[in-house]
Amino acid sequence: MGGAVSAGEDNDDLIDNLKEAQYIRTEKVEQAFRAIDRGDYYLDGYRDSAYKDLAWKHGNIHLSAPCIYSEVMEALRLQPGLSFLNLGSGTGYLSTMVGLIIGPFGVNHGVELHTDVVEYARQKLDDFIKNSDSFDQFELCEPVFVVGNCLQISADSHQYDRIYCGAGVQKDQEDYMKVLLKVGGILVMPIDDQLTQITRTGQTTWESKNILAVSFASLAQQNRSEGEKPDTVHLPPVTVRSLQDLSRIYIRRTLRGVAGEEPGCGALQRVPHKRKRRRCRRRRINTYVFVGNQLIPQTVESEEEEQEDEQKEVQEDEEQQEDRDVGDIEVLKQVNVLREQIMSLPLPEALKAFLLYYREK
Repeated sequence: MGGAVSAGEDNDDLIDNLKEAQYIRTEKVEQAFRAIDRGDYYLDGYRDSAYKDLAWKHGNIHLSAPCIYSEVMEALRLQPGLSFLNLGSGTGYLSTMVGLIIGPFGVNHGVELHTDVVEYARQKLDDFIKNSDSFDQFELCEPVFVVGNCLQISADSHQYDRIYCGAGVQKDQEDYMKVLLKVGGILVMPIDDQLTQITRTGQTTWESKNILAVSFASLAQQNRSEGEKPDTVHLPPVTVRSLQDLSRIYIRRTLRGVAGEEPGCGALQRVPHKRKRRRCRRRRINTYVFVGNQLIPQTVESEEEEQEDEQKEVQEDEEQQEDRDVGDIEVLKQVNVLREQIMSLPLPEALKAFLLYYREK
């Protein structure tokens, strides 16, 4: 599924294409997509395919097409402080983007059938926190992943404000999914080859809206011996953040305020690159000559045309210099102001490292 938009040269180019095609329609969704490079979730050797609007699968690892994730993020109508459950959380790419929007006082849980994929998702989350230039621009609600079958969630589990299921749901499984949703909440999942948004309007009332025609594999079942009971999935508990964690959040937020930055603002500061134009010198054919028995065109260029081409070359050289200047500006915008402020504080190095989430850059 995918191919709705042109392939991008990099993550920002892909997001530009998704915006142009109206798959990304809100600023907060755009910020989240720009902050997390889709290519970082691909295995080495496959990154060249990361910026195409196509799904990708290798073994148990799977990513849906960018246009699908865009529609899901928009349909969830995310806000800070919401609780989110991702059924079939996979690589954690979507869950991490959601975490950038719901912020540190939200809840972000994921259930994934395959143990190796959960380990992969945890590693990618750790890489994002430690290495991504975008991390300090946001307040993240870190996703928590558990291994298990989405259809075996404990009956006494808490409900969520937002739920996404990343696999095809059969009609007889629809009510099971709805029970996990709070009143006023939104559930997005594929049913009968339609990506569907379901809003719980009351204890027993719902509103459904088809978003997009899709093709998803059905929810997988664990292989069990005959008569063996499936394992019940216990979702992570909803816990209160520690005093240390709260202190770090508010210190970082205060320092951003001093610097005049708002969470998430830095990720969108991007000047689009101008594409280089090929220099094509025009030739006027105004005479022909015979070579053997063939008629060959002879190109003749006037002085006026030569001057016109020279002027165009000068203009293009100036535009390319502007592009280089823009590149310098972009480098300046990527300076991590928050990190510089923390490093300048008169604090023990261990405390600075804690405030920086032990990031090395």
